Amino acid sequence: MKNIYILFIAIAIATLSSCNEEKKEALAESPAIAVKVSGVSEKANSDFVSASGKIEAENSADLSTRMMGYITKVYVQIGQKVKSGQLLVSINNSDLLAKKAQVDASILQATAGYKNAKKDYDRFVTLFKQQSASQKELDDMTARYEMAKAGLEGARQMRNEVMAQFNYANITAPFSGVVTNTYVKEGDMANPGMPLVSVEGASKLEVSAMVSENDITSIKKGMPVTVLVKSSNEKLTGKVSEVSVSAKNTGGQYLVKINLDKTDSSVLSGMFVNVQFPIENKGTTTPNTMVLVPESALVRQGQLTGIYTVSNENVAILRWLRTGKKYGEKVEVLSGLSADENYIVSAEGKLFNGAKVSVK
Repeated sequence: MKNIYILFIAIAIATLSSCNEEKKEALAESPAIAVKVSGVSEKANSDFVSASGKIEAENSADLSTRMMGYITKVYVQIGQKVKSGQLLVSINNSDLLAKKAQVDASILQATAGYKNAKKDYDRFVTLFKQQSASQKELDDMTARYEMAKAGLEGARQMRNEVMAQFNYANITAPFSGVVTNTYVKEGDMANPGMPLVSVEGASKLEVSAMVSENDITSIKKGMPVTVLVKSSNEKLTGKVSEVSVSAKNTGGQYLVKINLDKTDSSVLSGMFVNVQFPIENKGTTTPNTMVLVPESALVRQGQLTGIYTVSNENVAILRWLRTGKKYGEKVEVLSGLSADENYIVSAEGKLFNGAKVSVK
């Protein structure tokens, strides 16, 4: 029995060895994959600070009301363009109409009392000059006239207050732009401070970026910057408009805002970007160099990132890397690849670890 077991193991080892030799022979006989390699990894001086940000509209507002009432009509939809002063939402204002009618009636009553008091006052002034009325009578009539005048002015101011309330019953666009959200529909109850409609100005966009404390001192107001849109790789230009001097409420990051020079219809509010702030290299210090490789040359497997290199025997070797920031279409390599090593940029076939390659 023991001899049979030993014989079985020997046969298994021989079979495995035969399979490995066949695989090696097949690999050796397979045609080499034509590849293109980089001569030297690109070296770049860190002459700019990079930060992530998001495109936002320079003008944006969440419109609400200060009165309570039912929504009678929503006149706009999400994505609709609106002009300054255009009616967006109306709220039931029957109580305001009733109050306005009461105020108008009080104004008519106060006006009549004022006119009557003014006639009596003018007549008593004349009588006083003719010494036909006493000072006491003139003083009483003057007080009556001033009270009627104040009552009319109070009624008019009450009418102004009611008319101001109508502005909160009819929500209009504060500026020209695009409706980005509607929070209510017809029949809903509007409450004071509750957002009803969001509007963003579509004419001008800006970027809000968060910069670390190590880099904030290099950023100045008015400096030109390059903005890379992550979704489309589009390159935009702009200038720094605001630089925050406190990171108390931003988790140790400093807020920097950039006004974009010119954008087209493909650039939308909410898109994520990478902002590059140019900084001057100090002559007394040695420039810090980076190794940048094209993102298209990277191989991603789950959470791992690698790149194919070429061995002395013209065999593709997958090298795992630790990457850093992204600069446009290139990625910084922190470790795993030195600046003078060749790596495969493109191949005319499917690469795998150990594949034979021929360098063009």
